[in-house]
Order: sequence, then structure tokens, then C-alpha cells
Amino acid sequence: MVGISIVIPLFNEEENVKPCYLEVKSVCERLDMPHEIIFIDDGSRDQTLPRLEEISRGDDSVRIIEFRRNFGQTAAMAAGFEHSRYDIVVPLDGDLQNDPNEIPRMIEKMNEGYDMVAGWRKDRQDAYLTRKLPSHCANWLISKATSVQLHDYGCTLKVMTGEVARGIKLYGEMHRFIPALAAEMGAKIAELPVNHRARQFGTSKYGISRTFRVLLDLLTVKFLLGYSKRPIHLFGALGMFSGLAGILLLAVMSIQKLFFQIPMGNRPLLMLGVMLVIIGLQFLVFGLLAEVLARTYYESQDKPIYVVRRVLQSGKSILPVDSSEDGSWNRRVVN
Repeated sequence: MVGISIVIPLFNEEENVKPCYLEVKSVCERLDMPHEIIFIDDGSRDQTLPRLEEISRGDDSVRIIEFRRNFGQTAAMAAGFEHSRYDIVVPLDGDLQNDPNEIPRMIEKMNEGYDMVAGWRKDRQDAYLTRKLPSHCANWLISKATSVQLHDYGCTLKVMTGEVARGIKLYGEMHRFIPALAAEMGAKIAELPVNHRARQFGTSKYGISRTFRVLLDLLTVKFLLGYSKRPIHLFGALGMFSGLAGILLLAVMSIQKLFFQIPMGNRPLLMLGVMLVIIGLQFLVFGLLAEVLARTYYESQDKPIYVVRRVLQSGKSILPVDSSEDGSWNRRVVN
């Protein structure tokens, strides 16, 4: 459906609820298209939910998703994407640091032929040592590991097609890797500098400890992007390297024993060579088991290994529409 869905996760942001709503609503009215504002209350313990309920009573375009407890920003964003109905989806932080007035400009950029436009907080209004420096390091590392070169992976403000938003599977704390996950689907991504503002109300929910979790999550993303469909390539390579190193070491020791009468039994290298061969075999077995699990996963869920953007015939698109007449999303079209 033609329109825009704004997805805003909130956790203990009672002071920001009304100002955030008023800014976002003003932007949506200027865009002059059907819109919905989806607030996700991520188990807030303050007055965030009552204030959201007060807003929703006067505006039918506002929807509230209430979690039973705090599940985290990734879960909140996934719920917002799942419940969105329109063909443009915009995730946005509810702390007012991301400027909603950038949305029209990002939509214009997306209309140039992109599937996603990611915000870049070029002039970020945060503390350098605890926020900006760790973020710079994480962005460089993620860009290198995923081959999706962006200046700012941590900026929540993005504009993307509904196909991409509802096609991404989020779990854990993967929301910061949305551009990399979208690129794996074949999405065309652009980056645009956006205005960033200092926090006015409330306290930040982020800390330097998140940097370490980013590194751990990056390992998962790297595996999912590179080897989830061919795990034998990872485990097999490790197994062959380890096994060949062990065989080579044992061969050298055997030559020394046969031709130079150098004893083998009392040398630690003998144990190392045997261990390398055994470890190599184990890696190969792990790879084969992972291949079986991957095949079972894809076949049992009827999950395709490709994503179709559209189908053309006689110069016209014949791909079915993304949503039914009642506004519900047809996942079979996207996946």
C-alpha cells in the first residue's frame, strides 16, 4: 500500500512522547500521503504508556504495541516492522536526537532508485570518549567485515521499502546491522548526512559496554552473511588447513626417523601432529553436520535462497501486489 509507516521504539521516555509525536505528525502531514505512527512500548516502567494511550485516543493513525516486559530495541524494531502496512518504513528513535524533518529528504533520495537510505550523524551531538570514539571504531570494523561501507551503522533513522523492512529477520541485538542484512537480500543502499541533536529529556540507554556486544554480534553477522548457506566452506577450510598441517608435520618427522634416525616417540611435535589431524577431521565433520542442518532449515521452512525484486513481461511488472485489500501483508510475495 502506498504510504509511510514510522516505527518508534520507546523505553522510559515519558518526557519525549508528546514532543516526538508532534514532530513526526507534522512531517507526515507535510508529506501528504497515507501514514501510520507505530509506537512500541518496550516494557517502560514510567508514564510512557499512559502518555501514548492519551495520544492515540485523538489520532487514528497512531498504533501502540505494548510489550509485556523489556525485550530490547531489536525486538521492538522487529515488532514495528512486522506490524507496518505501507510501502515506506522509517525506524526512528524516540529520544528526539534524530531529526524527523530529515525524512522527506531521505525519501527523495530513495526515489532515485535505492531500497534503503541510511542516516549519517555527521555532526553527532554526543560525548566523544564514551559515544563517538567507540562508534567510529565499531563502524569501521563493521564496514570492513560486512563489505557494506557506511559511516554510521548506529543511526536508527533510516528510510527503506516495506519489502526490505518486512523481509529482514531481526533477533538478538541485530538492529545495528540492518544495512548489512538488507544488502544480503540484494538491497541498494545509500547514505545521507542527517541532523543530529543533543538529548533534551531523559537519560541515554546506551553505554560503552554495548561496544563489546557489537563485536560479539559482528561474529554472528559475519557468519550469517558469509557462510549460513554454505557452512562447509568455513569449517571445511579450517579442517583442511589443520589436517594438512598435521599430516605435513608427521611426514617430516617420519622422514627424520627413517633417514636420520631421529626418534619420534619422545617428541611433543608427534602429539601436536596427531592432534592437528584429529582436529581437522572434527572440523570437517562439523561442516558436514552444519550443511545438513542448513539444508533442513531451508527445506523445512520452504525458505528460498534468493529474493526476487520484480518480474517483467512485455515491459510490464507482473509481480503480485505486496498487500491484500484488507491491508494485511502477503509475506509469500516478499520471501
